[in-house]
Amino acid sequence: MTSPLTAPPAPPPPARKGSRDENPPGIALAALLREDFATHGRKWLEPGFWAVAVHRFGNWRMRIRPRVLRAPFSLLYRFLFTAVDWQWGIHLPYTVKLGRRVRIWYHGGIVIGAHSIGDDVHLRQNTTMGILTREDETSKPTIEDRVDVGAGACILGAVTVGHDAVIGANSVVVKDVAPHATVFGVPARPVNLARRNAALDSS
Repeated sequence: MTSPLTAPPAPPPPARKGSRDENPPGIALAALLREDFATHGRKWLEPGFWAVAVHRFGNWRMRIRPRVLRAPFSLLYRFLFTAVDWQWGIHLPYTVKLGRRVRIWYHGGIVIGAHSIGDDVHLRQNTTMGILTREDETSKPTIEDRVDVGAGACILGAVTVGHDAVIGANSVVVKDVAPHATVFGVPARPVNLARRNAALDSS
């Protein structure tokens, strides 16, 4: 029973159906791709850039009406999405709302099934974001701006990772992470790296 002084937990945001263009507003597709290219070090062979570029294209095509005119673009998107998934192991569906200047470092074992990802987020290899249980396929993570996700991290369920947070390598996040927090472990818990480094220096 919920205490009268405690608000009930907010319901998870509704799952995005992918019925409209969810690219960041106020910037054209070409300019967005140039920005993504610069974010990935201006390297044409960077797998993360191509994963993001295909994601941008998948959203852009949703502007095309009617659906019959969009069909060839949808076919091309599905081919490119599958190629990136199979070739580099980066699974990033267009239904994930992706912010600007998102950087995917390295590749392999990356499954990004988040509800949304903010601006200036950094993701690394073997990262998984998605549902916590098969019984609730709409509860997915929300990643706010400037979050840094370490290699091998899992962020599961309808959790919110606050802006400027750091998720340590191989951590499992199943609860909300406060803004500016650093979390490590299974399950992930907040740590104070400055205090820990000071203790190590004094030992």
